[in-house]
Amino acid sequence: MKFPIPPPILNALTPHRLFSRLNISSKMLLGYTTLVVLAVIVVAYALVSLQRINSLTKGIIKGDIAVREASENMLDALLAQDAYEKRYLILRRDDMRTLFWKRAEEFEKWLSALKELPGRDRLLIRKIDRLRREYNDLFMKEIKLIQRGDDAGASNISNSDLKERGERLLEILRTMSAKARTSQDVNMKQISSIGGSAFLTTAALCVLIILAGAAASMVVTHHISSSINRLKLATVRVAEGDFEYDPQINTEDEIGGLSRSFISMSKRLKMFEEMYLDASPLTRLPGGIAIESALLKRLKSGQPMACCVVDLDNFKAFNDRYGYAHGNVAIKEAARIIEAAVKAKGASGDFVGHVGGDDFVVVTTPDLMREISEEIITQFDRRIPQLYDQADRKKGYIRGKTRQGVKMRFPLMTISIAIVTNQHRKLKNPLQVSEIAAELKDHAKTIARSVYVVDKRRAE
Repeated sequence: MKFPIPPPILNALTPHRLFSRLNISSKMLLGYTTLVVLAVIVVAYALVSLQRINSLTKGIIKGDIAVREASENMLDALLAQDAYEKRYLILRRDDMRTLFWKRAEEFEKWLSALKELPGRDRLLIRKIDRLRREYNDLFMKEIKLIQRGDDAGASNISNSDLKERGERLLEILRTMSAKARTSQDVNMKQISSIGGSAFLTTAALCVLIILAGAAASMVVTHHISSSINRLKLATVRVAEGDFEYDPQINTEDEIGGLSRSFISMSKRLKMFEEMYLDASPLTRLPGGIAIESALLKRLKSGQPMACCVVDLDNFKAFNDRYGYAHGNVAIKEAARIIEAAVKAKGASGDFVGHVGGDDFVVVTTPDLMREISEEIITQFDRRIPQLYDQADRKKGYIRGKTRQGVKMRFPLMTISIAIVTNQHRKLKNPLQVSEIAAELKDHAKTIARSVYVVDKRRAE
């Protein structure tokens, strides 16, 4: 597997000590958590920026624009009032007076709207309200003077106090409108600045997330894939016969567990291969090395053990009489009888081996050795005679020669079983077991029938 980042850099970036304690799910979760944390940072920053923009926008809409609208409408109303006041002074028409008060109501409405806006200068609003009342009161005074015929007094109020109040109101309203416009421009620039900064920062953070996410995923993937590749190499080495190869995966994840199981399996495969190479090509039963290993394991455990050494009597005469092919058939049949007896009467941990020729070994426990031996003898005496010709079977013997060339009669094959146990003595090694079994077997062969003999001698 190839990575955009070279493996040495990935190895340097990988937190091996942390990863060695995590399983695969935790490693992947750690990678996803990194992405989630970075994503949360980006989203949080974007939301904060949007909140600031939203706050400034609300300030413009509900503050600056509202103030400008109110101040400009009050300016229009005030200028209209001033015009109607001058016309009434000259023309004395009631409709001018009515229009003056109509525009005064508009001024009052916008002033009420201004009062309701949050965060406004209350002192300034009270000042406008006071000047507005004084302005209207002076106009009422002017109306009364006109109605009494005091044109000079009315004109004096119009050109002095009324004019002064109106100019002060106009100045305040124009200043208010200008400040609101300036505040709006400043806020708009700030919104633009925040928006641009937020865009660039968010874009940079997104790129950082992509890079960090890619790096995190590659680190996790590399750590997992490198372990898998080492395990893959181990399978190749084991397939080539290197059963001692260690992939050196010391993690606590599933691959680490698989590696430990793989090492155990390799040891078992080594043992099985040794057993296979040592196995008899005729019966496929484990041979001398496996038999010795089984005996050593039982002896070291200190548990009760019974080693049954099985030998076919008069096999050489049968092999000479009928040929090696029939002799092989007899050996195979004997192996099947022994295996079947152990399977039927023995335990799951019992062992059957083929030393070679007509010699077999069964490793079992003392409580099962007699039943197994009796089953072997019963089946052997029933099935093996069927391998002889009918005439020889009827006679009960065949003619042949001894190893010294002496002609004599040989009875049909029987089976001798010498049983060595650690019930009455401590056995040191397989060689000692073999020597004791050889003595017992010699004794068993002196008995002219299938028999098993058990060593009951105690340690001297």
